[in-house]
Amino acid sequence: MAELPDAVLLACNLNRVRSPVAAALLRHRFGARVFVDSCGLKPAETVDPFAAAVMAEVGLDISGHQPKSFDDLEDDSFDLVISLTPEAHHRAIELARGRAVELEYWPIYDPTLEGGSREQRLTAYRNLRSELGRRLDARFPALRSFGG
Repeated sequence: MAELPDAVLLACNLNRVRSPVAAALLRHRFGARVFVDSCGLKPAETVDPFAAAVMAEVGLDISGHQPKSFDDLEDDSFDLVISLTPEAHHRAIELARGRAVELEYWPIYDPTLEGGSREQRLTAYRNLRSELGRRLDARFPALRSFGG
């Protein structure tokens, strides 16, 4: 089984939906064992209210998330950068240049593009949450304890 990285960065365009949702899910799975941060290319003012609502449904509060850019990161010493948009992946490549950083690109649908009723839009955000959860589970399989 692969070892967990010490520090993971999740990146998207605005740091208001995909990367904060992914970061919250990863923090929930691994707590303090992995340092997790998220950022975007051009950060929005606040977290998306639909993203906050669907995370609250599973007991995770991202309502206080403050979107930030790559330039706002306090530290850029990440072992793994997971980009959730092509644009963020290009920026992650620049960040990783000359460093021992593993890069991954996960193309993730942007639920803000979904129209329709409030419930239809929430369904798109729930699908995002589920897709990110599946990808995180596949990438970071649960650690087994000694003896089992």
